[in-house]
Amino acid sequence: MQLSPQARLLLGLTFIMSLTFATWNALLNNFVVEVASFDGAQIGMLQSLREVPGFLAFTAVFVLLILKEQVFALVAMALMCIGVALTGYFPSVYGLYATTLLMSIGFHYYETINQSLTLQWLPKDQAAEFMGKALSIKAAGALVAYGMIYLGMTWLELDYQWIYLASGLMGLMALGYLVYRFPIFKGGATQHKKLIIKKDYWLYYGLTFFSGARRQIFVVFAGFLMVEKFGFSVTDITTLFLVNYLFNLTCAPALGRFIKRFGDRNALLVEYVGLILVFVGYGLADEAWQAAVLYVIDHLLFALAIAMRSYLQKIADPQDLASTSSVSFTINHIAAVFIPALLGLVWLNDHSLVFFIGAGFAVCSLLLSLLVPKDPNPELPYLGGRRRPVESA
Repeated sequence: MQLSPQARLLLGLTFIMSLTFATWNALLNNFVVEVASFDGAQIGMLQSLREVPGFLAFTAVFVLLILKEQVFALVAMALMCIGVALTGYFPSVYGLYATTLLMSIGFHYYETINQSLTLQWLPKDQAAEFMGKALSIKAAGALVAYGMIYLGMTWLELDYQWIYLASGLMGLMALGYLVYRFPIFKGGATQHKKLIIKKDYWLYYGLTFFSGARRQIFVVFAGFLMVEKFGFSVTDITTLFLVNYLFNLTCAPALGRFIKRFGDRNALLVEYVGLILVFVGYGLADEAWQAAVLYVIDHLLFALAIAMRSYLQKIADPQDLASTSSVSFTINHIAAVFIPALLGLVWLNDHSLVFFIGAGFAVCSLLLSLLVPKDPNPELPYLGGRRRPVESA
């Protein structure tokens, strides 16, 4: 696959995002307990604050009234790097709330604009393969972060402050190189500068909502299961993360080619059938190795979710991509507002039921994916959907 300058810029930004976020995420729990002396309520509030910018991602369309999308993505990435760099300097409740919010604003706005630019800049027949390559680059960035943490804290005996600072500054320097190396590219279709919700996109919205709901169960409860029930140590969990990223590094490009060859519908069907089995497996697992294997498979299956983005690219009017990406990011985070708290109460009584509910979400996704056409396009966004003329740019 021949990469255009725009594609190389997106991959460079993906690497920076993964490097900085993986550093922040890997150190967070130990940092807030050992240095900031957080209790459970404060950690819960921190995680809730982290999700607020994702829920408000729809506001990105209003920022586009004053900034070009590429410039917006660069500014958002800079905010994320600064937030990570400052994290170690404010080891207090409100200090961490502030730096986390700054990091999260940059992260979520960047992810929103990155999705929009990817769908605008990449040809439809290359988008899925490119997104597979981007997942591989993301895995490489995370592996570099883990290596830096191990070297810095084990060999050099640096404290959290210096690791966070090093990661943030590395991200800013790499971002400066990208700004110097690549010009501001001309966009494709002029994007709408207002919120757009179209009934023709209802199937994409539904798939996005259930994807967010399942993601919360995976992120919040899958790792917790292994610590609480199976007694995984920090080293065990870190090893599992490394295995996950190594699989993504090697397999993600192949998954992108799979989607390109067999289509979005078939990729989504494979993902959701696999996730149903994985969530049921979590609920029934009684051995540590079973949970670990399911965790790796779970993480790998989520890579197939790039089929949703390529599906959107094929059905959306070109000028809708920025607005629809913003709206979809908000829809994806709706579940983050209530799923962890609600299912946390369920967990106290029966942890298996939490994962069976996750399997139910996957069943809903599977049923929706059956409505994805074999060859989706703006005139046939879903099976049984009305045909509509493509709007001019």
